Amino acid sequence: MEGEISNFIMVWTLVAISLTYCHTVGQTVSSGTKRLLAIAPVIGLFFILPLSLTTISLGGLTSFFIAWLCNLKLILFAYGKGPLSSSQSRPLAYFIPIACLPIKIHDQVEGTKNGEHPRSEISESGLKSLTNYVIKMLVIVAFLPAYERKDLVHPVMLHVMYCLHVYVALEVSLAVVGAMVRALIGVGIEPQFEEPYLSTSLQDFWGRRWNLMVTNILRPTVYLPVRSISSRVIGRTWAPLPASFACFLVSGLMHELIFYYIGRKEPTWVVTSFFVLHGICVAVEIAAKKAFAGKLRLPRAVSGLMAVSFILATALWLFLPALLWCDAEDKARGEATAVVNFVKETWSVVRFSSIMIVTR
Repeated sequence: MEGEISNFIMVWTLVAISLTYCHTVGQTVSSGTKRLLAIAPVIGLFFILPLSLTTISLGGLTSFFIAWLCNLKLILFAYGKGPLSSSQSRPLAYFIPIACLPIKIHDQVEGTKNGEHPRSEISESGLKSLTNYVIKMLVIVAFLPAYERKDLVHPVMLHVMYCLHVYVALEVSLAVVGAMVRALIGVGIEPQFEEPYLSTSLQDFWGRRWNLMVTNILRPTVYLPVRSISSRVIGRTWAPLPASFACFLVSGLMHELIFYYIGRKEPTWVVTSFFVLHGICVAVEIAAKKAFAGKLRLPRAVSGLMAVSFILATALWLFLPALLWCDAEDKARGEATAVVNFVKETWSVVRFSSIMIVTR
């Protein structure tokens, strides 16, 4: 684990240096092909750096941050678009976290106008309340005894707990990153998740509630260009269908890449199948809404139950097996054990030091 931490520090040092270079390029090279060529080596480096890490907690998140989110932001930046373009004139201390972390600066006025988030659930920081995150973590803690005696738990129930664990761990981890960024640069950060279990449709789940940082970056890099091209071929009415599907396809391929970083195993393309399936289903849902034009609408409780049940069933069928293929379960257990041992050793040192001070 010590070697992993050293590699982690090395990787993020290189990330900071590389983004400093990109910030300089943005101030000296005009947007377009020239800027893209200037930052292309950084994009390539960000695909290579995660290979230095092997853990889920450090390697998995790092690959998500730099190989996926940051690289897409840099491509937009090359053409004068995206969140980095609006931050060119800002200090480097703003540019780096916006580039490499899954954050979006919270505009309270705009957010309230659009009704994007329930105001009672969001604190002044732009994130959800601490109580919200604590309750979710307590649910995961309640799963721990079952993990210890998983031979007594039905496999389906155990896998459902794994899915919930992945969701909570990802949301809390990204919230911690957002809180740290807010503490460092003093800006409000929007939540990365918006209670996905309350979704009323597949479109609502993927577009407005699940991992919104991915949605925010896929829209300008994939959805809008594909929709623009498709509108010339099939018309503006149906152009959102292939555009939406393209986003799911790209997401599936990026998940394959991240799972490779975690497990270093040959891709099975199962996780891509998961996202392709959902891409097809969301396209069908969009087409149905356009065809019926609101004439046939299920009650929210019914549509929500159907959507969440379908998402959970397909996750158990396709997504979770792909994650477990990467030895995620064994790695997570080993990393958790390492953290617990570190806390115990630290506590022992602190306690021994306190005793020595008292006895003097």
